[in-house]
Amino acid sequence: MHLHLFEDTLTDGQTVSFGETAGRAIYVTAGEVSLNGVVHPRDEGFVTDGPVTLVAGAEGASLWRWDLSEDAPVDAPHHSARKLSGEVPANLAAPGHFLRLDSVSFPPAGTAMLHTHQGPGIRCLREGGIRIDTGGSSAAFGPGGAWFESGPDPVFAQADHALESRFIRAMVLPDALRGKSSIHYVNAEDRAKPKSQTYRNFGEIGLNL
Repeated sequence: MHLHLFEDTLTDGQTVSFGETAGRAIYVTAGEVSLNGVVHPRDEGFVTDGPVTLVAGAEGASLWRWDLSEDAPVDAPHHSARKLSGEVPANLAAPGHFLRLDSVSFPPAGTAMLHTHQGPGIRCLREGGIRIDTGGSSAAFGPGGAWFESGPDPVFAQADHALESRFIRAMVLPDALRGKSSIHYVNAEDRAKPKSQTYRNFGEIGLNL
């Protein structure tokens, strides 16, 4: 099973349909879309599963869409571009797990101290800048940049020193973490320190396997 991140660009009033999936998360980067008559505006996100049909607003819409599925489409429709994919282990792509969509925000010079998570996910930077250190390597990302984190591999994150920074994230996690933080700080001395990052949960949905 893989988690895939797509960028969808819809024209004004366009209707698009997406097929079966074990879990889906959608974040609206511009414009608005409606699903079953419910409007989702810019900077909002939601989760769903199975086939869905979206209708773009009068000014069109741009989306980041995470799909959890066996394989990505070989030929994506013209309004979609795949940004990144990452493997979800079989023991996590299983009953008793869910897909979460949230955002993580940092003040200028904010950090996420060395940490792990209980499941994999794909992040995409919405604004600002961030450096991700993991596995002995370091990578910097600007707006629209996406990266995959496996979960158990320790990560240190350093946000831009001059700008507020924020990324949008979809993760696969055990049901025991519904409504709870997934982060675990590697160093005991970091666990009691004040944390600079703040979170917003857009939604969680059990896997439809």
